[in-house]
Amino acid sequence: MKIVLPGGTGQVGTILDRALSAAGHEVVVLTRRPRRPQDVAWDGATLGPWAGAVDGAEVVVNLAGRSVSCRYTPENLRAMMDSRVDSTRVVGEAIAAARRPPKVWLQMSTATVYAHRFDAANDETTGVVGGTESGVPDYWAYSVEIAKNWERTQAEAPTPDTRKVALRAAMVMSPDRGGVFDVLLRLARLGLGGPVAGGGQYVSWIHDEDFVRAVEFLIAREDVAGAVNLAAPGPLPQREFMRVLRRTWGVPVGLPATRWMAEAGAFALRSDTELLLKSRRVVPGRLRDAGFAFAWAGWEGAAGDLVRRARAARAGSGRHRARVGGD
Repeated sequence: MKIVLPGGTGQVGTILDRALSAAGHEVVVLTRRPRRPQDVAWDGATLGPWAGAVDGAEVVVNLAGRSVSCRYTPENLRAMMDSRVDSTRVVGEAIAAARRPPKVWLQMSTATVYAHRFDAANDETTGVVGGTESGVPDYWAYSVEIAKNWERTQAEAPTPDTRKVALRAAMVMSPDRGGVFDVLLRLARLGLGGPVAGGGQYVSWIHDEDFVRAVEFLIAREDVAGAVNLAAPGPLPQREFMRVLRRTWGVPVGLPATRWMAEAGAFALRSDTELLLKSRRVVPGRLRDAGFAFAWAGWEGAAGDLVRRARAARAGSGRHRARVGGD
């Protein structure tokens, strides 16, 4: 089938593009900087010739949006909001204008929409949407508003012939360089992967293979629409999450970090502590109810696979450098 990936050049888009192409699908990536014959130029905000790629496609998976790995300044927060809302709006316009609209539109969203909490897990039915918690930075509420506006824009798009699913995705773990797992593994290898601010905040995650399988599952399941959590069923406290990762790699110690140390580290990495400190206790209620079976439901097994693949990638890279150096 023909699958269009607006914003498909980031970490998650690369994972999907690679897997779906390997499965024999025709994958078209909409990007501001086309580099391959199958890439199509767009600006993420206005209709243009790129809309022809949507007309006749079976599936659209919109992943566009400014990266959240940045300092949460007012300017960057506004760019996150605008890039998500504008791209979702214009994808909806392209689908509405298509003579042969896609059967399904999967729209990236985020598990950040749920409240910072420790007491119970958030599924799509009983979960608590965030934005009103006490004792957390005010700008965390803006992140929730981004997620809500993102989903609202898709829901309000006039596309009656296209089923719509909002993917409330947790952190997608893959060994690709520059992804969230790569960053966490680097901290663990340096001995810095200890508890942050006590480590009681929950980490929700999904293995990259299960993420791809969940997308394929939702494409096929014509009876599923609306918000769906894409998260493994086993979220766990950050201290335990990092303990498992350290043990899997073979690092005996992980230095703890206080909140102010996390602030300093995030500043140095040009990122933000919300990614470390917000408790995202998210579970896949609708996926499980629909019969989806996770290949990697527990973090220990998932971490083992990801570490194995990361080691293999590093070994392959080292062999490649040695061959290049000998030419």
